[in-house]
Amino acid sequence: MARGPPRTHRPRRAEAPRRRQVVTVVAESAAQSAASAAHAVGHGAQAAYSVHAAPGSAYDAYATVASGTADTAAGLVQSIDWLAVAPPTLTAVTALVVLVADLFVPDRRKPLLGGAAIAGLLAALITLVPLRGDDRSTFCLTTDAGACSYTADRFTLVIQLLVLGGALLTALISLHESRKLPAGEYWFLLLASAAGAALLPASRDLATLVVALEVASLPAFALVGLRRGDRRSSEAALKFFLSSVTATAVTLLGVSFVYATTGTLHLGRIAGRLGEVPGPLTTLAAVGVALTLIGFAFKMAAAPFHFWVPDTYVGAPLPIAAYLSVVSKAVGFSGLILVAVVAFPSYGDVWGPVLAVLAALTMTVGNAGALRQSATRAWSAVRLLAWSSVAQAGYLLVPIAAAAYGTGAGTGAREAAGAGAGGLGGERIGSTVAYALMYAVVNLGAFAVAALVARTKPLNRLSDYRGLYARRPLAALALGFFLLCLAGLPPGIVGLFAKVTVFSTAVDAGLGWLAVVMAVNVVIALYYYLRWTAVLFQPAEEGAAPSPATPVPTTTPTPTTTPAPAPAAAPASITTPTPIPVMIAIALTAVAGLALSGAPQLVLRFANTSLF
Repeated sequence: MARGPPRTHRPRRAEAPRRRQVVTVVAESAAQSAASAAHAVGHGAQAAYSVHAAPGSAYDAYATVASGTADTAAGLVQSIDWLAVAPPTLTAVTALVVLVADLFVPDRRKPLLGGAAIAGLLAALITLVPLRGDDRSTFCLTTDAGACSYTADRFTLVIQLLVLGGALLTALISLHESRKLPAGEYWFLLLASAAGAALLPASRDLATLVVALEVASLPAFALVGLRRGDRRSSEAALKFFLSSVTATAVTLLGVSFVYATTGTLHLGRIAGRLGEVPGPLTTLAAVGVALTLIGFAFKMAAAPFHFWVPDTYVGAPLPIAAYLSVVSKAVGFSGLILVAVVAFPSYGDVWGPVLAVLAALTMTVGNAGALRQSATRAWSAVRLLAWSSVAQAGYLLVPIAAAAYGTGAGTGAREAAGAGAGGLGGERIGSTVAYALMYAVVNLGAFAVAALVARTKPLNRLSDYRGLYARRPLAALALGFFLLCLAGLPPGIVGLFAKVTVFSTAVDAGLGWLAVVMAVNVVIALYYYLRWTAVLFQPAEEGAAPSPATPVPTTTPTPTTTPAPAPAAAPASITTPTPIPVMIAIALTAVAGLALSGAPQLVLRFANTSLF
């Protein structure tokens, strides 16, 4: 058998000088873990060598190198504040648990997965309570404790409350709907999207921000198209996916430009360095700022990035349409606030006027689309809510645009590069948050009633709500209250005060023209909100056709000698069992809306304080 190559000669112990032995030992020790080095130094190794060896000896060199290695390794270790990251982490863990449990749970036990998802969301909401004290940050740079990737401040907690609460109400509405869908995939995707949405408001660097945005978005694409064999659902998912991916690509291009001009991804550091960008790079920085904002404007469904909304809401399962109308919008405006007000304050003279124009255009386009909905058109109720959500996005943009005028326009804002959110009127951001909280409650309630009506009227036309008060008086009263809140009319006091707060931010910022546009659009919206409310209390049409939910035989009669019995009169309405989870969702949103109308300061107090 062939032998291997001859073994190289190794010097014996006596052939190697003493100093070479010491250097070898030091090299091996430096390759060990930081914990072992710190343990050796901290428990007497360095002291023993310093006692028995003279200064400058080989043993002294060993102690010095080992101590330096331990200090360097210890400086690279980050401590994680698990309580601060608990809300998104717990939601993500629940998503994984549900996905794995789906492999072992029999079909007749699949509803238990929905219960587990609701329990996980409740637990995530509970973890917000101990975070109400001081701001907490984690994943910070070891060289700069102020540059952190995750911060749980007041802004973060309020948005996480909105996102997780919206996901919880969506889960309640979905308990009945999910029986028609793959249960394990549905609950996993919903929880995964909610985890990304809860992570985004806490993100304080552009990398984490984009990752959170995509974690919230990618499961939503699948949720929209989860109804197998439904052509409308597939088309809606494809349109949503293609438009969202394009917006994300543009946003990443903008992030790369911003990083190229500032050399950092942390929002606080970007705010300080954008004001010091050299002259030749100012155009690149301005383009990067504009492109970065596009992705978040898309998530808010701001015009002209709103075209995906109506078809997506109609094609998606109704609970997912409700989820997108609230949680996706919260993701959009919270990300927009972070990049515009926190990271790009020195370019307020660039994004401020742009957002003001977008706000005016969005509310006008949304209301115009809602006015065009015919009462007899299929899914006209869902389409009206979709266009209404576009108009509401325009109202949400007004305080964000007004924040750019906190220190004056033009060069005044640019000179306040390091002032951060507060220096640009960051307290005005609270008006957006207050309005979003009101909108989330009442819009989810409206979708919950729509889901209830869709059980007997699957085409969900506006005319299908005619006489709803006679069939389901409590649901009709709740929907009427939700619509009046969206319109800003009593008894929906919270909607009125929220609109007045947003209106005042535009006036205080000197955006009088935007305040006028908003006032005109609020009046226009009264028409379709009040028209739908009036339909609820009108008497049902006599001799109406049976509900499409009830199959009507269309085959030709079989010849027979026996005369067919006279057909019985069609019932005026078809009674079906009321899904308890949907009624709970309606009750929760109605109680929350009444509480906010009775004490609007519960949400309006955010408009008077800075959230950063």
